[in-house]
Amino acid sequence: MLRIGYPASIPADFLRDFPEGVEFVPVSEEMEHVAEIDVWLPDPYVPQSLRTWPHLHGVKLVLALMAGTEWIPAIVGPHVTICNARGAHNISTAEWTLAAILASLKYFPQYLAIQKSGEWKRRSEIPAHYAKIAGDARPLYPPVLQEELTGKTVLMVGYGAIGQQIERLLAPFDVELLRVTRHASVAPEIHAVGELDQLLPRAEIVILILPCNDESKGLIGRRQLALLRQGALVVNAARGPIVDTDALVEALNAGRIRAALDVTEPEPLPKGHPLWKCPNLLLTPHVAGSTPQFSPRALRIATDELRRYMNGEPLHNVVQAAI
Repeated sequence: MLRIGYPASIPADFLRDFPEGVEFVPVSEEMEHVAEIDVWLPDPYVPQSLRTWPHLHGVKLVLALMAGTEWIPAIVGPHVTICNARGAHNISTAEWTLAAILASLKYFPQYLAIQKSGEWKRRSEIPAHYAKIAGDARPLYPPVLQEELTGKTVLMVGYGAIGQQIERLLAPFDVELLRVTRHASVAPEIHAVGELDQLLPRAEIVILILPCNDESKGLIGRRQLALLRQGALVVNAARGPIVDTDALVEALNAGRIRAALDVTEPEPLPKGHPLWKCPNLLLTPHVAGSTPQFSPRALRIATDELRRYMNGEPLHNVVQAAI
């Protein structure tokens, strides 16, 4: 009988739709014994999974409950097949991305600060804020109290399933969308990552939604941030190491750009880190995928993969095939 190791923190009822003929084994970092299992469902919280792994033995297949699996090969080695949960948080992450863009352009963080101050007359600070961040010195009347997303040029770095969902949500705003992938497509609207430096000066909004690997780490550094126009918005819903944190802090403190981040490097962001006090920054603690619908979606994907595995059928979301 196939033994399935699952996070002890997940209610067993969540597994009710898994195929019959398997044995479920709750696993955790607190186990005092080694668990013999065939298939591992890692805890979505990576630190817990890293501490659980030494207690596991015999794993042949990993069914991750997240799309990001960059940390798994290093601990399980090359002889284990790894599948991700591609599609589990397409909707939630795409919605976070759109919300972060709109919140930044509508100055919601600034208005929240005004609300908390109890001084409504502080709204008069917003036009000066706009003029400074946008580099727009024109005399404008009435005063500018927010910006529009409609018609802006958006550069999307990464064009997988989540990127395509973001594109669908952006459609009503009539943005000019520039798409970047690892390799250029025959379609003229798909650019290769090698063209990034030429595309950055055109972008008013940059969305990062690509995997973290040796090629993408540090992809956005000082040179790339310097290529952005005044007031450009960088939105990172991917992984923190894709952006050079020191360079980002410098650009934010200089008032050159703004950013919305759900991920950081380091993560979790330690107390006292310079990012906490950066201006023009909207920061959330890696929550973009965390909705009530996430776990059911991820477990449905894992259930389908397990059925395929048991039936000897090709798996859908293989990111590492065992050798």
